Amino acid sequence: MEQKTQQKDSKREEERIVRILSKDIEGKMKIYPGLAKIKGISWSVSNAICKALGIDKNRKIGSLTDEEVEKISEFAKNPKIPAYLLNRKADFETGKDIHLIGSDLELRKEFDIKRLRKIKSYRGFRHASGLPLRGQRTKSHFRKNKSKGVGIKKKKKSS
Repeated sequence: MEQKTQQKDSKREEERIVRILSKDIEGKMKIYPGLAKIKGISWSVSNAICKALGIDKNRKIGSLTDEEVEKISEFAKNPKIPAYLLNRKADFETGKDIHLIGSDLELRKEFDIKRLRKIKSYRGFRHASGLPLRGQRTKSHFRKNKSKGVGIKKKKKSS
């Protein structure tokens, strides 16, 4: 009888969707890959969060309590991890090492690209024209499905 109730509880936990840092994560995922789904949290940062908070990374996300979810989100906003794991070293405005997550990361990236375009740097021109920035070849691989390739003809109807 007790086993049936435990199985029902575990199924409820798996069906539950947990919201961490404005991202819905399925309850049947493990914590380690589940945290990596959040924009701005890589696999290494996810591992560091689990180690720092003492959470087993093989647990299911659905089994987390509200306090644990709150702890994870607070730690992710202001992580106490080594500087090489942070995603914004020597920030342009402040000069400090910070870690950005979610929409903050997207906004800051967008502002950086706008700044590069405004000062008319090489990278700004490349962003504006949709070309690769870091010295890749452009003969064949930079195209991103902009149009159909040359040489593809429509089939004629035989009537």
